[in-house]
Amino acid sequence: MGLEIGIVGLPNVGKSTLFNALLRRQVAFAANYPFATIEPNVGVVSVPDERLKVLAEVVMREEGLGKMPPLVPATVKFVDIAGLVAGASKGEGLGNKFLSHIREVDAVAHVIRGFDDPLVVSTGSGSLKKDRDIVETELLIADLESVERAIEHRTREFIANKKLKSGVDKIYEVLKKGSRARGVLLDDEENRLVQDLHLLTSKPFLYVVNADERKLSLEGEEKLKMEYAQVLGVLQSELVVISAKVEAEMSELAAAEQIEFLKEMNLNKSGLDRFIGMSFEMLGLMTFLTAGAKEVRAWTIKRGIAADKAAGVIHGDFEKHFIKAEVVMLSDFVNYGGWRGARGAGRARFEGRDYVMKDGDVVEFKVGV
Repeated sequence: MGLEIGIVGLPNVGKSTLFNALLRRQVAFAANYPFATIEPNVGVVSVPDERLKVLAEVVMREEGLGKMPPLVPATVKFVDIAGLVAGASKGEGLGNKFLSHIREVDAVAHVIRGFDDPLVVSTGSGSLKKDRDIVETELLIADLESVERAIEHRTREFIANKKLKSGVDKIYEVLKKGSRARGVLLDDEENRLVQDLHLLTSKPFLYVVNADERKLSLEGEEKLKMEYAQVLGVLQSELVVISAKVEAEMSELAAAEQIEFLKEMNLNKSGLDRFIGMSFEMLGLMTFLTAGAKEVRAWTIKRGIAADKAAGVIHGDFEKHFIKAEVVMLSDFVNYGGWRGARGAGRARFEGRDYVMKDGDVVEFKVGV
């Protein structure tokens, strides 16, 4: 699924450093001055999933293989978008160019500076909430102007389509009050019709506080997460605390060294792993699994998708010629030693095209010719 998350924020908050760490290599040009990033950098990263290795070990034993089959994880595409500044909606900085890049992504990861470093030029206010508001105000202003242009130039269309007009009117009222378009309650038809407005604030947001590495080590991620969520007035489920500097340093280490590094920092899990996982969930995505000698793979689907649509993710003909899906719970697949054991124990079941897929289902689709 070609879904993208844009990494945005004020200049010099650590976006490119975070992006580089995500890719485990220096792809973006990170520099200590504003607008080091002009064209957006794009990278595809794997979603951490410990289930794949477990499944691969089961398949290896069941099939008598000399080594584990290849692992193919789900992925998320990240776009490193250059820093926004106050007045971006009016063309300040490289404003409109950056706003156009944000319009093209499916969700937004907003990086906010939470560290003090005299060697890194600060372009913000020093307040997490104020810095957050600078960026989001520009997005709101841009959306408000987009809606006003639509109201002005699409009069005939609004007269002919009352649902379109009602959807746009609802969004306009909310934007004028300084709230994001994503919070507007629209029915399914209204929501479908307003999609061509490509509103910036209609996208899901994840807040990423780039924290001071010492503070993160001393206080821990959970404590800081509670603190920053309260300061920003957001849910903890919408926030991840990370030190981009720490993650960049750790990305250069071997796997065993990374584990020791995390222990020294009093962290249980890499900030990158938490960030990638939360980004994946923010898009409303989940995975089903296929397991065989050829490969063990996580397939990305939207939550609530039916079995035939999930089959189509593997190949379009699978959806067209879908017969049924053989499904095993992950725990049963592992406990009974793979497909043969699960079938023999009666733990594999057949589901029809209307079956709603569950995260972690191990599936084999049966299709016709």
